[in-house]
Amino acid sequence: MESNPLLAVSALDGRYRDKVLDLAPIVSEYGLMRYRVAVECRWFAFLAAAPEIPELPQLDAGQAAALEAVHAGFDLADAERIKHFERTTNHDVKAVEYFVKERIARIPGLAPHVEFVHFACTSEDINNLAYALMLGEARARVLLPAMARVIDAIDALATAHADLAMLSRTHGQTASPTTLGKELRNFAARLTRQRDGFAAAAILGKMNGAVGNYNAHAVAYPALDWIALGERFVATLGLVPNRFTTQIEPHDYLAEHCHALIRFNQVLLDFDRDAWSYISIEYFRQKKVEGETGSSTMPHKVNPIDFENSEGNIGIANALLAHMASKLQVSRWQRDLSDSTVLRNLGTALGHCLIAWQAAGKGLARLEVNPAAIAADLARSWEVLAEAVQTVMRKYGMAEPYERLKAATRGRQLDAVLYREILERLELPAAARAELEHLTPADYVGLAPRLARSRY
Repeated sequence: MESNPLLAVSALDGRYRDKVLDLAPIVSEYGLMRYRVAVECRWFAFLAAAPEIPELPQLDAGQAAALEAVHAGFDLADAERIKHFERTTNHDVKAVEYFVKERIARIPGLAPHVEFVHFACTSEDINNLAYALMLGEARARVLLPAMARVIDAIDALATAHADLAMLSRTHGQTASPTTLGKELRNFAARLTRQRDGFAAAAILGKMNGAVGNYNAHAVAYPALDWIALGERFVATLGLVPNRFTTQIEPHDYLAEHCHALIRFNQVLLDFDRDAWSYISIEYFRQKKVEGETGSSTMPHKVNPIDFENSEGNIGIANALLAHMASKLQVSRWQRDLSDSTVLRNLGTALGHCLIAWQAAGKGLARLEVNPAAIAADLARSWEVLAEAVQTVMRKYGMAEPYERLKAATRGRQLDAVLYREILERLELPAAARAELEHLTPADYVGLAPRLARSRY
């Protein structure tokens, strides 16, 4: 019963488990343990490579390989062993230390040196680097590819429909036409910019002791340049060293990542709602899935549930990310523990992001453009050409062009006949009349096709 997903407290580990499987080994407690073990092992190896620490001899090739295997081969049985230690220590990082010591003691020649495991470290030296590695791997392996899939799907639609004229709506009212491809390209460009900002955000780390001053390091080996050593170690992990910290790395970079994800999600939310609205006015149809039910009582329904699911999961993700961004930057004096329980929910926030992006992608895959509905909307909205007419009148120096078109068209719905009647009454110069009499709403799209094909 305990392992049945129907009993899961979180929807991520129940209903949506199959959607977050790629994240699970990275952001779970197992993943956190794995990264902690990796940091402990790599710190031990780093110290062993420092000739200024003669008490810890340099590792030979066999010892180095065996040490690497401790974290490279980390599995669920190893995680259970750490939980065994934690039942006694009631301290998760100390349990990791004991596990690593136990494994290193089995490596020939290293048993006398196990006290260099966790040497001069505070728990947060291990934790901050473990979470940094977690975020880096989740970003590279899961999040950025998922973002790219959504952007690529929107991009493909934009390219396919770059020339398809479409009525715009500003304030919900008819407005100057655009093309479907141009409107979709807007979203692809916006999402790409936010994705790139997320990808470029630095991931920081620190390895500088109990309050960030290398106190224990300096008293043990006063001649060593511990600032340089600590920063070099962080850099070997592929992270950016943060020199100025308290006991904890202050999490400003985590807030930056949270905010970057929020911005990406908000753009996608904007897209979700527009896609939903275009479905409701039949600009898009949805491909039917055999056997699927849209409504338990109305058999005809094909509901835009994927975009709605995306919207709902974005709300949950952004609520968590916003709390993390505001909370994690604040810690009393040199450290309080309130960040610890919040950080454990980083995977939850990322999981809801991933579900939202997958849902949007699924919705996109089901969309079919309905050119007939789009064309019909344009055909009954000739009033949008009032902008074109008054602008050409300005070009030819005619008096009060805006005011005259306002009087003729405001609040009215025009067709082709009424449009041409208005042109007659305006007594346009022949050149102006020639520019306007063959114009239709479908032609009045400006440079939208060019924009739809341009790159961002």
